[in-house]
Amino acid sequence: MLGAIQARFSNAARQRRGEFLVRTVNLPLDAKILDLGGGTGRHIRAILPRHTDITVCDISTDDLKAARERFGFKTVLLRETERLPFDDQAFDFCFCSSVIEHVTGPKQDVVTIEDGAAFQSIAREHQNRFAGEISRVAKSFYVQTPYRYFPIESHTWLPGIIVLLPRRLQIALIERFNRFWFKRTAPDWHLFDWREMTETFPDAKIYRERYLGMTKSLMAIKA
Repeated sequence: MLGAIQARFSNAARQRRGEFLVRTVNLPLDAKILDLGGGTGRHIRAILPRHTDITVCDISTDDLKAARERFGFKTVLLRETERLPFDDQAFDFCFCSSVIEHVTGPKQDVVTIEDGAAFQSIAREHQNRFAGEISRVAKSFYVQTPYRYFPIESHTWLPGIIVLLPRRLQIALIERFNRFWFKRTAPDWHLFDWREMTETFPDAKIYRERYLGMTKSLMAIKA
């Protein structure tokens, strides 16, 4: 029941953000588009159904296979933490949705870091590098990420206070809830506040996605 509610809520939010993107960024039909961390490509296809020159880049071989077979997209396998395998300004536009908060370092390493300050330092270093790569390979971009202080934390669907807990306690709670809760996650994410988003994307305009008057996610758009 809760899982179905969460899925409907997430799908509706993606649809709203997609409509906002189409209104905000004018993309010619022949634009070269990079869907960074795009998984199966289902999201980008729903937003841009008429665009054909789309490359999906992801770390999942299974998702990339689905992107090729279902939608005929070009695909590129990305290794964690490496430089994006594209030339400077290779794309007209980069789409990156709910990805950058997970770009915090090698998963097997960061999920075990219990010191909050150490995790944040490592996470922010990788996120800033990732943002720099987006600016390098694309002339314009859209980067969306959940907001740190929304009342419901999006990866766990637990009360948002979880982001304020000491890192060691946060990891312990996630491990405990993963045993029975409908929404499972690994503690590899570092959520952005407004200041971090503006510092990470200084050449973009930052927008707030609001839900019931509260900031739900942040969007950096360079048009």
